[in-house]
Amino acid sequence: MGIIEKDIIIIGAGPSGLVCAIEAAKQNLDLLVLEKGLLVNSIYNFPTNMTFFSTSEVLEIGNIPFISHSDKPSRKEALEYYRRVSTAYNLDIRYRQTVKSVEKKHFKFEIKTQDQTYHCQYVIVATGYYDTPNLLKVNGEDLPKVKHYYDDAHPYIGQNVAVVGAANSACDVALETYYKGAHVTMVIKDDSIYEKVKYWIKPNIENRIKEGSIKAIFKSQIKEIYSDRILVDTPDGEQEIANDYVLAMTGYRPDYKFLKHIGITLDPEDHVPVFDEQTLESNIKQLYIAGVILAGDNTSKLFIENTRHHGKQIITDIKQKISANYA
Repeated sequence: MGIIEKDIIIIGAGPSGLVCAIEAAKQNLDLLVLEKGLLVNSIYNFPTNMTFFSTSEVLEIGNIPFISHSDKPSRKEALEYYRRVSTAYNLDIRYRQTVKSVEKKHFKFEIKTQDQTYHCQYVIVATGYYDTPNLLKVNGEDLPKVKHYYDDAHPYIGQNVAVVGAANSACDVALETYYKGAHVTMVIKDDSIYEKVKYWIKPNIENRIKEGSIKAIFKSQIKEIYSDRILVDTPDGEQEIANDYVLAMTGYRPDYKFLKHIGITLDPEDHVPVFDEQTLESNIKQLYIAGVILAGDNTSKLFIENTRHHGKQIITDIKQKISANYA
């Protein structure tokens, strides 16, 4: 195949990538979105029955209304909404295109995927963080019984399930699997449930723990995982617990390896990338960063609702650069 030439290439078709693509389309720029998975891939991989903490109004992009059946929209409603958004703006998105390299050659970028080469003047990286889970880093983590993504409670009916973590996802998973008949043990490294767990979830999980319906082992960590049990390091010493599944709800992080590979400089402490706060341009001229990856390890600081302006910031700067080149 020949080289494909574009004005702008956006890496990532999540909400942040779509926002940037919409703003570029409004300015009649020749754009292309490269996505290694599916449209809003992270949302697609959310739990089947998940509902958003945010209201539908603050998830809207592109001035297209997001109508949901309740105050907090479901995963299914969000998937349909972002599909309609991409269709409304007729965005050129290439799916299952994993970016292997991004190199600046003279005044252009050369981007290579597994089967195509692209050239462009400007690059926007909006790769999110949900694709890279925080690993437990213990022996046995590679067993099929260990899951870093939760889908549905049905497979865990009647099973011994260890849920690792104490934040929103872990509490949601512990409760949902318990209510469907799983025997749940939470393994929590701190001495309590995370204080910022959703206000309608926190009392529920604490009461289930208090009454013994859900077992919780605090100040503890899994030391090793076996096919039929786990070894847990607790304040009272090591304990072996019968186990069929480990659901490690330990959070996610941006793909730092990829960001470093394409030349983006990251802070050694919290992995926040170097970028201009006004334009969101990275340390590489004409390469921009959008969405949650701007927060580095602090992923809880940025969400869809407080990053919707990133596209306008970036495209405004790109338009100014283009105008200056033609002046």
